[in-house]
Amino acid sequence: MRYNKNVLFGSLLALSVAAAPASAAVSQSQADRLGKDLTPFGSPKAGNKSGTIPDWDGGLTEPPPGYEGSGQHHINPFPDDQVLFTITAANMDQYSDHLSEGVKAMFETYPTTFKVPVYKTRRSHAIPDWVAKNVKDNATSAEMVGEGAGIKGAYGGYPFPILSGNDEEKAWQVMWNHLTRWRGIYVTRRSSEVAVQQDGDYSLVTSQQEVFFNFYNPKGDESTLDNIIFYYLSFTLSPPRLAGGAILIQETLNQIIEPRNGWGYNAGQRRVRRAPNLNYDSPIAASDNLRTADDTDIFNGALDKYNWKYLGKREIYIPYNCYRIGEAGVPYSKILGISHINPDLTRWELHRVHVVEATLKKGERHIYSKRRFYVDEDSWNAVLVDQYDSRGNLWRVTMGLPKNYYELPGVWTVLDVYHDLQARRYHVLGLDTEEPTTRVFSDKIPNKRYFSPASLRRRSVR
Repeated sequence: MRYNKNVLFGSLLALSVAAAPASAAVSQSQADRLGKDLTPFGSPKAGNKSGTIPDWDGGLTEPPPGYEGSGQHHINPFPDDQVLFTITAANMDQYSDHLSEGVKAMFETYPTTFKVPVYKTRRSHAIPDWVAKNVKDNATSAEMVGEGAGIKGAYGGYPFPILSGNDEEKAWQVMWNHLTRWRGIYVTRRSSEVAVQQDGDYSLVTSQQEVFFNFYNPKGDESTLDNIIFYYLSFTLSPPRLAGGAILIQETLNQIIEPRNGWGYNAGQRRVRRAPNLNYDSPIAASDNLRTADDTDIFNGALDKYNWKYLGKREIYIPYNCYRIGEAGVPYSKILGISHINPDLTRWELHRVHVVEATLKKGERHIYSKRRFYVDEDSWNAVLVDQYDSRGNLWRVTMGLPKNYYELPGVWTVLDVYHDLQARRYHVLGLDTEEPTTRVFSDKIPNKRYFSPASLRRRSVR
């Protein structure tokens, strides 16, 4: 039987709306604050009273001298910035109010090697004018449906720049802003991931990735989404035992009424198979089981396994403007320490973050019983996550190291790092400093058939 997917999705979405009240959009007068006392993406333009967080002055929108275009490893736009002070296990109590529980646990677990070099805060996030216009439109039209299961009335920008409703609704809105955040239109990248063992040993898994952010297709609108936020392709290049394999994901806007579509290509069998388990806490083999499917991109996927609560804003030290760790030619061996990445290559700044807590629902199964997310108020990137085991003990600490990709412009992570405090191992995703290029952004709009299972097989067997 043939059917129109858009019509079917619309009918299912209507049912989900009927089943749960929609989270209302804000008024026009509230939306008019965007670009005035609020940034175009919803954070206060004003800094804090002490001046340690500055006013937002428009962000970083122009590349520094010497930068030749997308794909070139980024030149540090702040080369003269010096470390203001360094937080260590010895003085962490002095800064305790501005540290996440996960960062405190890193000091306690690795007291002689882990440290946080703190720099001047630079609110570098910026977005293109057309995205800013969409954000303002979304503010008065976006709604949450199905108890956080999906959104409607939004396209091409953060759906909820101004949070509203109760603490549960605000938590959903923060997470959906993260899920749909601005990261360009079409991006390709060759990079590696590693699982670093207790003795510092590791082996690279290298792949070629392509992402088309359908939600930001300038030639489309909400009616053309077909319930797909983005299309993702990854082809494994090495090591030989994994080479030739591939993954295709079509990330859905409402994963409860239509779970994400995933396929895998097995090079040995030369077959494409559905991959229905690429979600929730399914372990990712290339990470040596240090990363779950929904850990990828710091967090992704459906919200339905957890009860969500917005805990307000905090001023804490987070990784930000991390250019040094992504500079061309930096050896992976210099980045990867025995217990964690080289702290001398990181940059931490004081920023305001939204704090969201997720507690596993009764009767649901997931390896994490509780998760606490720290989401940058400017870029809506989740940059720190504390993850707890079934006994309620802090187990894993996730860190996203962001920088401004000034060719977009916009802030996105350079590396994502996953620490297992109990096993004393960690996993790094996104290494590319030994590659000739970094992420390549393009305004090209690929044909959606390019991201089909049939295309996956044709491209994999070349």
